[in-house]
Amino acid sequence: MKIGIITGASSGLGVEFYKELQNENLDEIWVIARRENRLNELKEKYGKLATRVVAMDITTRENVEKFQSVLQDEKPDVKFLINNAGFGTIGNLDEADYKTQGAIVELNVRSLTELTTIVLPFMSANSYIVNVCSIASFVPNARMTVYSATKAYVMSFTKSLRYELKNRKINVTAICPGPMDTEFLAVAGIEKGTSKTFDTLPRCNVVKTAKYGLRSAKKGRCVYTPHPFYKFYRVLAKILPHNFLMGASKT
Repeated sequence: MKIGIITGASSGLGVEFYKELQNENLDEIWVIARRENRLNELKEKYGKLATRVVAMDITTRENVEKFQSVLQDEKPDVKFLINNAGFGTIGNLDEADYKTQGAIVELNVRSLTELTTIVLPFMSANSYIVNVCSIASFVPNARMTVYSATKAYVMSFTKSLRYELKNRKINVTAICPGPMDTEFLAVAGIEKGTSKTFDTLPRCNVVKTAKYGLRSAKKGRCVYTPHPFYKFYRVLAKILPHNFLMGASKT
């Protein structure tokens, strides 16, 4: 049974990835998120392919272990693993809630790592891992310190794992969008007037980000950055001191 797995599938970019996977040669799509009602709505509205709703919090290790047991019992051929779940907040760390900052690390780093590790034994040649990263992985972002650090991890994780899996013909891609008009901004506390930078930055189109991000993964690319502005920013991040860019892009 050929399947695709999407985490954080209940909203935003996860929904668009689900719609894109409808066009792939899959027997089933497994959608993972905490909000079961939203996943069922997604399935009813866009599900052309058979869809399995997996309502769980992937930061709970007991749930990850249960999911691993399901994989071991059913032994699917996972052709796509899309690690989309993640969140961040805006604000200075010395004014932040430590539990929230720890939760960002748990979801963006630990859960992504654990889920990828348990899925890998069930992936064959010509399969794809897509890690939703961020332009925040290029240069640290003050006032989003922990989030930026987690996305730097995701970028490093992607590049190294991609190298490891070359012989297995499994490609790993990091998709690095800028701000998108999704639930992420509301959860992060980024509303109009909260940040001059976010107010002025161009928005990435969520539909195009999923479509062309998935296309880049299938072409074997390591990193996909939507929008010309952020492609240019990615180049600048390679040639200019990070301290300079951090000062020029205060959030």
